[in-house]
Amino acid sequence: MRGKKGGVEKTTSAYKEWEVVCEALARGKQHVLLRKGGIHEGRRGFSFKHERFYLFPTRFHAQGEQVRELFGDACRGGMDEWKAGDEIVIRWWCQAMWARTLSDWKDVASLEPFHIWKEDLVRERFDCGEVQRIHCALVRVFALPEPLKLTFEKRYGGCRTWVGLPFDSPDEVVAVVPDDDFTEVQARVENIFQR
Repeated sequence: MRGKKGGVEKTTSAYKEWEVVCEALARGKQHVLLRKGGIHEGRRGFSFKHERFYLFPTRFHAQGEQVRELFGDACRGGMDEWKAGDEIVIRWWCQAMWARTLSDWKDVASLEPFHIWKEDLVRERFDCGEVQRIHCALVRVFALPEPLKLTFEKRYGGCRTWVGLPFDSPDEVVAVVPDDDFTEVQARVENIFQR
């Protein structure tokens, strides 16, 4: 999947998210991404600017305390931040079905069944900054047929959401949630905004 096109290395976007959240997404326990934006997002701030992207798992020691349910390595400890030279395994591909900015806390709170973050963390993100709001995307997650591996470098760190990976888009993926089940989830999420 690595490749160069016309002498320029091909890159595909990846969305950085806590490893425990990536695991929840991959198990069908989470269906939305909520993001305020990092300090390195640029003048325009954060946006869900890519419809399809890899999930790039991030680590920090306290992420297990910020979620209602633990998955993967978070259950066993081992959540130290990535260091230069560590091997990162990319296992999932996402499609954002839609993205919107939410400015009504009631709508944000109603999304609780569709993510694993604790309410106080979501509220803190919503309240952060001059304007109370948070960006939301409903995502469908797909497993890659073979995991992709890369070495962690400084350019993948920092408070930014999007990073470029030296891989092409995958040719084949398998949905982690069956079509009928995802259609039901999508209807339930969208119903929140119809009230």
